[in-house]
Amino acid sequence: MAGERILVIEDNPLNMELVRALLEKLGYVVIDSGTAEEGIERAKVEQPQLILMDINLPGIDGLTATTMLKAEPTTRHIPVVALTAHAMKGDDERVQTAGCDGYMTKPIDTRSFPALVARFLRAGRG
Repeated sequence: MAGERILVIEDNPLNMELVRALLEKLGYVVIDSGTAEEGIERAKVEQPQLILMDINLPGIDGLTATTMLKAEPTTRHIPVVALTAHAMKGDDERVQTAGCDGYMTKPIDTRSFPALVARFLRAGRG
């Protein structure tokens, strides 16, 4: 649904620019954050419909941040999708254990990205 808010927590400016451009082209409102600490606070205040979380962040990493969001009553309902450049054996288990609802590998496949985002937004509504 156009107009839904998506929080993107990503410290790489080029990755942020790409994700923002793709999401805005699809009609989503992008809330951005360069750190997990800021992202957690923005999630509490903004209440986005989806969070795209980079795993390798400075300070608190993305998996720890996801665990914190899922422990917080005001944010636990928001689907979190991990963005990882390191898709290795066991990663899916690590992101699930942290509370992520799924993950996408980087670099982002611009062809499949819209469908993946829509699927996670539907799952969050369901």
